[in-house]
Amino acid sequence: MRRYVVVGLGNFGSSVAESLYGKGHEVVVVDTSEAAVDRMAARVSRAAVGDGRDVRVLERIGARKADVGIVSTGDDIAASILASMMLRDLEINEIYVKVISADHDRVMRRLGVTDTIFPEHESALGLASRISGSSLLNYVRLAPGFSLQEMAVPRCWEGKSLRSLELRTKYRIAVVAVHDVLLDKLSAVPDPDVPLTDSDALLIAGLDEDLALLAQLK
Repeated sequence: MRRYVVVGLGNFGSSVAESLYGKGHEVVVVDTSEAAVDRMAARVSRAAVGDGRDVRVLERIGARKADVGIVSTGDDIAASILASMMLRDLEINEIYVKVISADHDRVMRRLGVTDTIFPEHESALGLASRISGSSLLNYVRLAPGFSLQEMAVPRCWEGKSLRSLELRTKYRIAVVAVHDVLLDKLSAVPDPDVPLTDSDALLIAGLDEDLALLAQLK
């Protein structure tokens, strides 16, 4: 079981905290809103009213040396910067920050946080993929510039095996799994010699620039 500290209980912070607690982890949350804290009190290990920018508040709720810190302070960029610095001062080495703009993202990365999350941007990318008519379906960012995506098998790949397509060499992507949508059967370690069909969907990982090229396949 890991210990998580969540600063900020907007929609994002609350959802993350509740999900982590549901997975059996210790989750401590803090927010300046008494109403937000009362709403989350029964859904986490501990909920406290306080300023996440104050190292004394964070220490009092047990943040020191927690495994992970998560900062979600809404539109207040200054608050996210200060809260991240305070978490670092409390010897939390793994810190994730919800950002609201490219500039906010750049600042937080320069501060050395583990990663940033830009929910609106990532949701927009996923929506664009689904409605643009491309073969790319669901989108999940794994790291900056690197993602995991679901892809319908292009017609030019139908009847061919993963081995014959040489995707790693030609496209620099890896097929993590093959999902037969018709039978609802997932092959987590796909047989490289089995021909692909039009009912298959591929779970692929790679650099965003390489995955973008696959969206052009028909």
